Amino acid sequence: MNPLPLVQPPPPKAPASPAEARLAREGEPSSTPAPAEGGAVHTAGLVNDPERSAALTPSIVAAISTVYDPEIPVNIYELGLIYDVIVDVSGAVGIRMTLTAPSCPSAQVLPEQVRSAVAAVPGVTDAKVDVVWDPPWDRDRMSEAAKLQLGMF
Repeated sequence: MNPLPLVQPPPPKAPASPAEARLAREGEPSSTPAPAEGGAVHTAGLVNDPERSAALTPSIVAAISTVYDPEIPVNIYELGLIYDVIVDVSGAVGIRMTLTAPSCPSAQVLPEQVRSAVAAVPGVTDAKVDVVWDPPWDRDRMSEAAKLQLGMF
């Protein structure tokens, strides 16, 4: 009996933008994230307001960038732990983030640090954080700067 021929799928079309590349890598964002075990989905009711988001996101990212995993000398934004930043019309902010592993020792600390940092941003009226596991975190989510800093090239 002859073995079946190996059929290769066609190569994927190159994404036109970084946003398309992220979408291709992560898939469609879920309307309801998969929360960490036993966790509630606090960000599900928030609807992103493009104008408020454009105004506040740079300051929110700067605030999140002050939060570090105590075991890794890179901020959690550069580590790729932040999946989504939602800013609604009232200035309420929802953050969907993950951890490097479900058994991360900082699982109780990091989300509260993120919530506190975001809540302190001028113009933010409320901050909610969900820890989600879908899609799972991997090293490809890290920025080039983080990979360089950690010697992962």
